[in-house]
Amino acid sequence: MESAIAEHLKCPRTRHRRVEDDYTPPYPVWSARAPVSVTQVAMGYFGVQSRGPEMQGRACAALMKIARDFALRDGPGHHDLAHYVDADGFDNMVAIAYWHDAAAFARWSATPAIDAWWRSDERLAEGLGYFREIASPRVEHFETMFNTPDRFEGVGVVMGEVSGELQEHGYWGSMRDRIPLSQTDALSPSGTRAVVAGIPAPGQRVRIAGHENIAMIRSGQEWADTTGQERTLYLEDMEPVLREGMEFLRDQGLGIGCYSNRYMHHLDAKGAPLQKSFGLSYWRSLADMERWAESHPTHVAIFGSFMRYVQALNFQLQLRVYHEVSVLKADEQSYEYINCHARSGLMNGLAAT
Repeated sequence: MESAIAEHLKCPRTRHRRVEDDYTPPYPVWSARAPVSVTQVAMGYFGVQSRGPEMQGRACAALMKIARDFALRDGPGHHDLAHYVDADGFDNMVAIAYWHDAAAFARWSATPAIDAWWRSDERLAEGLGYFREIASPRVEHFETMFNTPDRFEGVGVVMGEVSGELQEHGYWGSMRDRIPLSQTDALSPSGTRAVVAGIPAPGQRVRIAGHENIAMIRSGQEWADTTGQERTLYLEDMEPVLREGMEFLRDQGLGIGCYSNRYMHHLDAKGAPLQKSFGLSYWRSLADMERWAESHPTHVAIFGSFMRYVQALNFQLQLRVYHEVSVLKADEQSYEYINCHARSGLMNGLAAT
């Protein structure tokens, strides 16, 4: 068993873990490991927003254009396609891309064809909305966790290596303990979100500045390998409770520090749904996320349904679950929206009333 914090990222602690050194977790999990040469990654959410079935063909074509551009020089090492319907009834199709080198992302983004397409006035005249939300955390600022060591998701795919079984999990506070910066930093937020260009409204190009230590989580599950009792338990008992919690955060999250939440379903290259989903949310702070996880009825219900699930199956799961959590400095965030409605992403709650 080993620490979630890679050896080269360890330092003398000034802030203690929530467990003692002899703690033994109840079941195994693993983390993705990056080579020492990797110092900062990039995670890009490139979205196309539309409303009504008559616009879906145009939205799909726009998403495929974005995905094709990933094949250009300095493109990402991995990408996913996903879809969700937001609280205002808009379809959002999203290409999620990962780079193990933030400098490579910057070069790709500056490619003349990509930059010119994004900046073109045509983006405001197509009847679609577009957004790109970029997180580029340094390796000290994020952690990953997977319940299997043989198939990773998200940023884990581009990190290249796998840890041994981890010690810091299975207790409240373990998420914080897995982030290297937490050894010496409280990860407290400061400042506020701010509109730095445009007005949060359709027909606008809007840029949002994030504040210090916004917390971001992608937490997912794949049930393709489940059968029999396990499949029934997931689809009929666990997933409805999960969906209810995700919808609470989507619709009422601002009151507890959740700026934005999307419950997304993966798509294949032709746009057909896969048996994989994930929640993506942005929070004012890691502490706000922890409070929801530890005490809010919607997450208590999710946790309870999961524990009933694993106990019924004696911890022998075919369900794959994972998450990646980042605590982002202000210079590790970029949020841009074109012709999107005012509650999209990090614009949520910033429109004038």
